[in-house]
Amino acid sequence: MNFTAQDIAEFLQGEVDGDGSVAVNNVSRIEEGKPGTLSFLANPKYEHHIYTTNSSIVLVNKDFKAAKEVKATLIRVEDAYQALAQLLEMYEQSKPQKVGIEEPSFVSKSATIGDKIYVGAFAYIGSNVKIGDNVKIYPHTYIGDNVIIGDNTILNSGVKVYENCKIGKDCIVHSGSVIGADGFGFAPSSANDYKKVPQVGNVILEDHVEIGANTCVDRATMGSTIIRKGVKLDNLIQVAHNVEIGENTVIASQTGIAGSSKVGEHCMFGGQVGIAGHLSIADEVKIAAQSGIGRNIKKKGEVLQGSPAFEFGPYQKSYVLFKNLPKMREQIMDLEKQVKKLEEEK
Repeated sequence: MNFTAQDIAEFLQGEVDGDGSVAVNNVSRIEEGKPGTLSFLANPKYEHHIYTTNSSIVLVNKDFKAAKEVKATLIRVEDAYQALAQLLEMYEQSKPQKVGIEEPSFVSKSATIGDKIYVGAFAYIGSNVKIGDNVKIYPHTYIGDNVIIGDNTILNSGVKVYENCKIGKDCIVHSGSVIGADGFGFAPSSANDYKKVPQVGNVILEDHVEIGANTCVDRATMGSTIIRKGVKLDNLIQVAHNVEIGENTVIASQTGIAGSSKVGEHCMFGGQVGIAGHLSIADEVKIAAQSGIGRNIKKKGEVLQGSPAFEFGPYQKSYVLFKNLPKMREQIMDLEKQVKKLEEEK
């Protein structure tokens, strides 16, 4: 299906700069642009591509000022990246939607199923499960007893949701993720081994949560592990028992959060961040990749880096010194030689 620049601008409440009748039927990266496709420019470091791209239409921010001629028709919007997200969402919704229960699959007679749902082949839905409207459960997905799933949620192929867990509305859980496996609870015994502590709690994913592929969110020992509204977790993340992650926090791949730690709202964690157990992280905290957190972070909006992590600015200054340690060592040894020589000459 073709869309003109004018059509797209009206949908996005943007302004056409160029030929409003030019049409596109696909999207492409600005550096790989092809005729008949739409691209976007949000990061200034990619600006040089806008002067050479063959894309027919490019989304740009309203304040973009071209340094030279641009061949493509521009659509000026408040936020080009957000506008692209709107277009891609519209595109996804325009695709044919799967509906119905495929065979072979198992749906317990005691399960409550909403309208317009899709259950893929080899899926398993346990006893007393409650599933809302427009839910999509792709093949080889397991849903344990007493699970609740809200409207418009998508569980991709191979997702496992253990018993008693709750998933809200408009959530997405990607392939291979496990929601509600036992927390890592073992008590040392007199026999010098470890006795398993039963994990009798659950996991709660609130509305608009997205869980990346092969991410694990463990059930609580007692009570709930809670992922609050709007949280986005990347692939390959471990969230331990009784952790709570605040609203609209985003966490990148390979991060691990140990048991009973509480993460605030609107936080941003880079990849491979490690959070020790029983800690509190304030709202709007930013933690750089590969940082280790072993203490409470009480200051709202603090930016941290390093392992153990400390304030971003001092870390950067310290890192400059760290990189120069070999050179400084040579300088100190040279000074020692000069001092020794001067002492010998006395």
